[in-house]
Amino acid sequence: MLQNGILNPQVLELVARIRHTNTLVIADWAFPYWPQIETVDISLTKGMPMVLDVLELLKPNFKIGRIWQAEEFLDTNPAETIKSFDDSFGGIPDVTIERLPHVTFKTFVPDAIGLIRTGDPTAYGNIIVESV
Repeated sequence: MLQNGILNPQVLELVARIRHTNTLVIADWAFPYWPQIETVDISLTKGMPMVLDVLELLKPNFKIGRIWQAEEFLDTNPAETIKSFDDSFGGIPDVTIERLPHVTFKTFVPDAIGLIRTGDPTAYGNIIVESV
């Protein structure tokens, strides 16, 4: 029985299918449904879990080379929220961060292997991670 790390079997199965250059979306509670890709909804309630909670659990076993996020994130969130994301991203060696208009961000979604929906209420806090 697993006792550490990601315990959710659907998330584990989704992550296990990701290979070199594949992407995974980690999204907030209100992120739209995308019928083209598998969605694993782990939202429990508003604020649980958060996007960064999922990212932190992925880091030990998922080599991330690039992260995309909507540039509107910077304009709509307080400095402490921006810092928490930047600190989390900074803990990933050699990662490239790209912030782009949210309309462009959403065009990347259908190409992802899957989407993990969280309970995160952070405005534009959605991210797309690419494996290397």
